[in-house]
Amino acid sequence: MSSVIRQIPLDTATQHHSHDFHQIVIGLQGRAEFEIEGLGGAISALSGCIVPANHVHYYVGQGKNRQLILDLPADAPSLTGYHHELSRLFDAPRFFALDKPLQHYLDFLLLEQSSSQDSLSAAQSDRLAATFLGCLHARLGGETPPPAKRRLNLAKLDRFIDRHLAAPISVADLAGQACLSEAHFSSCFREQTGLSPWQYVRRRRLEAARRLLEESRMPLSQIAVSTGFAHQSALSHAFRSAFGCPPSQLRRAVLERPSPLDATNRLQHTT
Repeated sequence: MSSVIRQIPLDTATQHHSHDFHQIVIGLQGRAEFEIEGLGGAISALSGCIVPANHVHYYVGQGKNRQLILDLPADAPSLTGYHHELSRLFDAPRFFALDKPLQHYLDFLLLEQSSSQDSLSAAQSDRLAATFLGCLHARLGGETPPPAKRRLNLAKLDRFIDRHLAAPISVADLAGQACLSEAHFSSCFREQTGLSPWQYVRRRRLEAARRLLEESRMPLSQIAVSTGFAHQSALSHAFRSAFGCPPSQLRRAVLERPSPLDATNRLQHTT
């Protein structure tokens, strides 16, 4: 399948969905807020976000707004063959700002789009998308790390993550704890853990949420906020994907579980 480039305003009422293709959303006018599986942020003119395939995302436009959206199937020419490395952009959701060169390329892309009598052809869309993705990849993930890979102090990173579970945690925050560049840190982290930093943080958020469900009577909405999820429904979707059941089901099972005191009382009663 080919890439699709389109412009739309976002609804001013909160919506959410997921889809089986990757997406780049770039603000052209106004402001919009996104929450992508626990990672929240806002985009305005000349900034954007990366939405990996099959990630539930909440979004809402504010007032008069307009976005440029690149829909990118995993098998699109802009992400396969010679361009296969660009698919690494979608290892995790992310927010970004366009620098001057990318702003100029965006202007060119918009001119190409407006000069087309109908819509951009599939070949045009793929060429324009591949160029943009290549430039974005060079800025966000194209740095070549030094050949020697150092071992990361995961215990230190765990302590930092656990202290900041309720707040947004970026790769830059984690890289700063290791005194490494983002690209070098991400490369070392994936090699050491088999996960991207975002996947690792998400797992710790979910583990913390499960502990709170089992050990406290905190409302689900409060657990979601305490562990870095913008909405209870976002926690529920991520929890079901990770553990095979919604958090409400685990909470019910915990509440129905007999306490040690109940068991002791029953034993005394029978004797």
